[in-house]
Amino acid sequence: MKDTKYPFSRRLLYRLEDIWYVYVRELQRIIHDKGVAVIFFVAGIAYPLLYPLVYNRESIDKLPIAVVDDSDTPRSREYIRSLSATREVDVRYKCMNLQEAAALYHARKCHGVVCLPADFDYQIETVGGQAVVSVYCDMSSFLYYKNLLQASNFVMLDYHRGIQLQRYELSGNDRPMAEILAQPVQYETVMLYNPGGGYPSFLLPAILVLILYQTMFFGICMLAGVARETNGELYYIDGRRYERSTFRLVFGRGFAYFTIYLGLSVYALGLVPRLFGLPHIGDFRDIMRLVVPFLLATAFFSMTVSVFIRERETAMVLLLFSSVVLLFLSGCSWPAGNLPSFWRHFAMLFPSTYGVNAYIHINTMGATLSETSREYAALWVQAGVYLLTACLGYYFSGRIYERQSRLFR
Repeated sequence: MKDTKYPFSRRLLYRLEDIWYVYVRELQRIIHDKGVAVIFFVAGIAYPLLYPLVYNRESIDKLPIAVVDDSDTPRSREYIRSLSATREVDVRYKCMNLQEAAALYHARKCHGVVCLPADFDYQIETVGGQAVVSVYCDMSSFLYYKNLLQASNFVMLDYHRGIQLQRYELSGNDRPMAEILAQPVQYETVMLYNPGGGYPSFLLPAILVLILYQTMFFGICMLAGVARETNGELYYIDGRRYERSTFRLVFGRGFAYFTIYLGLSVYALGLVPRLFGLPHIGDFRDIMRLVVPFLLATAFFSMTVSVFIRERETAMVLLLFSSVVLLFLSGCSWPAGNLPSFWRHFAMLFPSTYGVNAYIHINTMGATLSETSREYAALWVQAGVYLLTACLGYYFSGRIYERQSRLFR
């Protein structure tokens, strides 16, 4: 019998009871499925710890390099000592020729080569001369490239300034005037939001958000695959079709995932950055306000996709396919403005794109929630749209499943 004859308050209570019933049953289903429990709880707790432990150093120090000094003069040896004194590189090998240095590089004993020409000292002493220092960088890792190029630039600029001071003093200027002439404009480098220029501070905040997204997506798709493999229980509760309301079924299950990941979000986005010294200058209350639409959008998006999952293993294929792609599409590791137009619009389909950018704005750059309102509003829109698509997907795929079941009885 329909409940329309009851007053609105009682009908509302019945609907809330239905949602609560679905919510409890879904939590039980998660706990009893060991694979999903591992993804939700073990991976959700371990992965945010694992990545900061692996990338616990902000940068690479004392990168081993080789030097070929064809000049072999006091000035060239001073240049090499200055290079080795930097934090970024360590001149570990001094080679007779470039072929010897190349052999060390190919043997992976060094990650770069600096070559000083035979006329190094002569070109510096000659008015109008220009010494050319060749730097061969290891591009197999951008950290190797960054270290060697940065150290070489620092030494070159410092060396260049010393030569200028010497020439100005020889021209009859005193030391203060020579310093002004050598550097008429003072400048100061300020590295905003990542003072140490570290790799973890740059990338890990984005990865923490992606961990939440990917583990929830993987777990929900696994649950759907298992339900399909066990007599279509994606649309059933306690062995019978839950016909009261598709919305109550979808919302009850989605709220179960939301509850679990709300606690994991406090841990991953609030506690982990403080444990490992990652950027955390934003207001934690703004972060949690952001988390609400992000988790809802992720849950309903995952449920929408899960309608098309037929086997448990399909979830693993989707996870492997999307992990690296979503990191690039977020615009964190590669500027979103440099992506082709198609991929920029394609990235808007995923809650992780807006979640990563909004979290970095608040947590790393110290923005308020109103200053990242575009991403915040987009997440709420995605939550509403994907709630609708999940309900439609459950409804129509459930009708198709019942029709197919009657045909094969």
